[in-house]
Amino acid sequence: MDELLEILNDINPDVDYETEDRLIDGKVYDSFSIITLISAISDAFDIELGPEHLIPENFNSAAAMWNMIQSILEDE
Repeated sequence: MDELLEILNDINPDVDYETEDRLIDGKVYDSFSIITLISAISDAFDIELGPEHLIPENFNSAAAMWNMIQSILEDE
């Protein structure tokens, strides 16, 4: 989780990732930030994010992203 939080803080250090749960729905992240985030997660965790993963619910909070990453890693 620490590695994910580091990625998120690199993209936008002004967000409280412990409590924020509307990163996408609340438009905290713009499209460029989302693309950067997807690439960074893929590289850092050596996973492939398919179209089925690219839904707002998976990216609205750090916890949701972490759950998605763990799920992908378990399926590999």
